[in-house]
Amino acid sequence: MPSEDLALFRAFPALRQRLALARCTELPTRVHRLLELGRAFGARELWVKRDDQTSPLYGGNKPRKLDFLLGDAIARRARSVITFGGIGTNHGVATALFARRFGLRCILGLVYQPVTEKVRHGLLLAQAAGAELHYAPTIARLAARMLPVYARERLRRQRPYVIATGGTNPLGVLGFVNAALELKEQIDAGELPAPDWIFAPVGSGGTLAGLLLGCKLAGLTTRVAGVLVTDILPPGAGRIARQANKAHAFLRRLASGLPYVHVAAAEVHLERGFLGRGYGAPTEAARQARDQLLAAEGIAAETTYTGKCLAALHELSSRPPYRDGRLLYWHTYSAAQGAELEPLPPYRALPHEFHAFFHGPAVAD
Repeated sequence: MPSEDLALFRAFPALRQRLALARCTELPTRVHRLLELGRAFGARELWVKRDDQTSPLYGGNKPRKLDFLLGDAIARRARSVITFGGIGTNHGVATALFARRFGLRCILGLVYQPVTEKVRHGLLLAQAAGAELHYAPTIARLAARMLPVYARERLRRQRPYVIATGGTNPLGVLGFVNAALELKEQIDAGELPAPDWIFAPVGSGGTLAGLLLGCKLAGLTTRVAGVLVTDILPPGAGRIARQANKAHAFLRRLASGLPYVHVAAAEVHLERGFLGRGYGAPTEAARQARDQLLAAEGIAAETTYTGKCLAALHELSSRPPYRDGRLLYWHTYSAAQGAELEPLPPYRALPHEFHAFFHGPAVAD
């Protein structure tokens, strides 16, 4: 499948024949300066990488990972993919939509998170995309529920392909190795100056791991600040460094001529003070920062990931070590929401165990 527009293959042509792709993205995503928001946040200079526009079907950071993950699934002749997340998972919705595009069945194992209108919309979108949905209130109970589902798929010879939560494994991390190399090309082309810091939200950690590794491979001195937005198996610095180094080892097995680099845990910069009451629970700071982005720049965000990252930017951009630095905000929300599937089904089309999430008022987003 077409790979000529991936920065990863332009930088390391030996990889071109070694990695299968199912193109979910339209790259590169654009960069531009956030003049009004930068002034409101007190930043010396604030830029944005518009990964909300990775795909007209469903954007955000997930399609970058799915380029490689679904490519591998197809190469292995899988007929179904199984993945996991909260009931409002963007990763699950993106996987369902793109699996449908490539003729794969999608099975989602979901755990609880606070129910907002966006969570409800995501559940209906996954249903409309044909995903098979399973729910359990805890991770342990979800694992117990999904093991028989996996066994069933094996018995039916569906060759089920399991994708980790958030698409975070060495293949998924490559999506953001490519993203950092793409950014380097844009810097070299004069589209933006090299940032001192990149700010990105951190859930499963794959986006941060890929950016850290990609910046090293690109020869950028840019540092990456990850804003932690989950308390469900939250990744620490050591785990994120290992994710990056496993992805690098995987690449070197495919193309031994790749430069040797190493991501140390000390280089993983996590901001932990913006989670609020937990994953998916909106904070007032996230709401305000989301609203400021929309009012100042006309860019939509949400409160689970991007709003909390923006809240961190707002509070920290005038403090060391970010003060006086050139900052790049990596916008991971989706500007597209699967409009081709509208009108969405009624909630009663969902499995019965999900109906309770549509009763009563939603949490204010």
